[in-house]
Amino acid sequence: MAHAARVLWPRGRALAWRLGCCPTLGFPAQSRAGFAGSAGGSGPAATARKGGPRLLGAAALALGGALGLYHTARWHLRAQDLRAERSAVQQQLNDSSVIISALKTYLVSGQPLEDIITYYPPMKAVNDQGKEVTEFCNKYWLMLDEKEAQRMYGGKEARTEEMKWRQWADDWLVHLISPNVYRTPAEALASFDYIVKEGNFGAVEGAMAKYMGAAAMYIISKRLKSRHHLRDDVREDLYEAANKWVAAVGKDRPFMGGQKPNLADLAVYGVLRVMEGLEAFDDMMRHTRIQPWYLRVEKAIAEAPQ
Repeated sequence: MAHAARVLWPRGRALAWRLGCCPTLGFPAQSRAGFAGSAGGSGPAATARKGGPRLLGAAALALGGALGLYHTARWHLRAQDLRAERSAVQQQLNDSSVIISALKTYLVSGQPLEDIITYYPPMKAVNDQGKEVTEFCNKYWLMLDEKEAQRMYGGKEARTEEMKWRQWADDWLVHLISPNVYRTPAEALASFDYIVKEGNFGAVEGAMAKYMGAAAMYIISKRLKSRHHLRDDVREDLYEAANKWVAAVGKDRPFMGGQKPNLADLAVYGVLRVMEGLEAFDDMMRHTRIQPWYLRVEKAIAEAPQ
């Protein structure tokens, strides 16, 4: 302890003099005065006079440091607030229907995307299998004012119709794809053969993906068939859904959106298009009335300005 005191004493004494005060050694006042005089100092009165400016300098330095610390802390807190605000705005969207609704709202209204995203808040829910899922409020609605909605739809019925069939495509039509594409082992193999040819697979990787993937998806398709209560021949559900859609479009308009496809047309087309080149798609085209509508949408997309 004594050794530590001897080591620290010169540094502590220097620091004390910088701050404008003299370190106390524990001597009586008279002894301190005599010590100062014998060392050639000016005595207690002179020391006090010289210590005044030093004390003022130390106080100014302390005040400046405190202000600097205050502003630094304030800057850090503000930066944290800004990061929190940005993270709230940068909401991740992983639902295709929400993304389409948000982008279409942006194209029609010109509102900032960071504002539009807040119109589709995520909400936790539990599905029929007891699993927690994330749903988005208003996912099928475009957030437009009355004038914009009137210009785009022409009436409330068209807007509600679009929302209804977009939801139908998500809730029902999309669940018919896998059970039909992987209906039999042969169809499952043909589907994965198509996937392997379109993808960048090596010979060994392609063979493993084809046979193992086909076997897995064949089993999964049977589970999906049971989960969604499909018929023994899942083609019947696919044909029925295709004809139901054609009936909803009607004979008096080329698309559900009138003279051009709306978001419901594009949603149904997008679901069915994943089957192109497969047996299920060819069967649907032969056994339902959907082909003329499908070809019209395909042509409209090809002719749309890029």
